[in-house]
Amino acid sequence: MNPSDVKAIADGIRQNVAKAIVGQDEAVDLLLIALLSSGHILLEGPPGTAKTFLAQCFARALGLDFGRIQFTPDLMPGDILGSNLFNFQTSQFTLTRGPIFCELLLSDEINRTPPKTQAALLEAMQERAVTIDGETYQLPGHFMVIATQNPIEQQGVYPLPEAQLDRFLFKHLMLYPSLDEEKKIVAGHGARFGAPRPEAWGIEPVVDHPKLGEAVAAVAAIPMVGDVVDYVVNLVRATRVAPDLEAGASPRAAAMLAGAARARAALDGRDYVLPDDVKALAPAVLRHRVILSAAAEIEGRAVENVIQRLIEEIEAPR
Repeated sequence: MNPSDVKAIADGIRQNVAKAIVGQDEAVDLLLIALLSSGHILLEGPPGTAKTFLAQCFARALGLDFGRIQFTPDLMPGDILGSNLFNFQTSQFTLTRGPIFCELLLSDEINRTPPKTQAALLEAMQERAVTIDGETYQLPGHFMVIATQNPIEQQGVYPLPEAQLDRFLFKHLMLYPSLDEEKKIVAGHGARFGAPRPEAWGIEPVVDHPKLGEAVAAVAAIPMVGDVVDYVVNLVRATRVAPDLEAGASPRAAAMLAGAARARAALDGRDYVLPDDVKALAPAVLRHRVILSAAAEIEGRAVENVIQRLIEEIEAPR
């Protein structure tokens, strides 16, 4: 499979999702890039901006085994992973698998559960495996987490630990739609009652598992020239010395940014990575991995502006 084939698959997924989702083109592209580069994505936005429905439509268009966890303050790690229960008939312990055993996991409102429960996802997101009572179980090869969260300013939410945030390739901010988009949403969804279902909008799988595996392999094979590698590294390292940042991004962030840039090139049908791929994805890769300094917070500076300034300051190859 070559990048043009990957682009054709991505276009089919976009068209299917667009049957039910109005706007949110950037969110759909980031979902595709995360999938093709074996990453996970965190969607943040106020309630009612279609975060959950978007994840459902995306899973339906891919034909992946879909699982959902509604995170609540009383959720326990065993509710996510599963547990060994004693079977009195056989006098043996039997594994009852939790909802994490799927291909695409929607972690809905992930920041409404305490950090102890959030940490149950760490091994799964990094190694695509879970350990229960000392035994390790592998998750499907296409395992992907789409997490949603409400803004930290809202009531009843817990901040995600830095180690948890670093497992996400992207953090995307889902904002309110434009005026025209909202009119289309009301016209299309206003006559439907109850929770919308993707199949009711005609969304059908457009790719099978073998083709998806080939697409992921094709993205991984896209070369990245030394100058672009240097640019990725320099950009990430700049976050560690920026005066407005108390903590910068890790080497994992640089590796993830490089992988995501390859996927973005494939979505454009290219077999080479441009500096513009890195620039376009850097905010979504870095915004949740850096911490503002106390002085910058007092002065009212925003993480978005700091990252954008670094992108403008670090010289890109030509």
